[in-house]
Amino acid sequence: MATNQQEQNRGEQQRGEQSRGENRSEQNLGSAGSGNAARADNGSQKSPAKRGFAAMDEATQRQIASKGGQAAHQKGTAHEFDSEEARRAGQKGGEAVSRDREHMAEIGRKGGESRQSANRGARQGGKDEKR
Repeated sequence: MATNQQEQNRGEQQRGEQSRGENRSEQNLGSAGSGNAARADNGSQKSPAKRGFAAMDEATQRQIASKGGQAAHQKGTAHEFDSEEARRAGQKGGEAVSRDREHMAEIGRKGGESRQSANRGARQGGKDEKR
């Protein structure tokens, strides 16, 4: 049989565990709540702050990039296209673009419209001259 003292100790121990558990869950909720609030704040921003090279204005970026290119040429490690390599690169780009049939159709329509408007202008100019 348990004595009254032992029962009291168990009761106090259980109450202590319960209160500690509640405190932990409150702390977890608090941290989760603040984490969600932080995420909500970040979600409302359009993008994170730019750092380093991205934070510089375009003129400064160009200046730094130019110095890098000049240094590479002086060192002899800069890449230079020869005519054959340039031709292959252009061909590869053209093949990639021509796979998009919708884009190619749009280009064809624009060309046709341009040609028709040029023909109309020439015909109208010719009619005006005859009169």
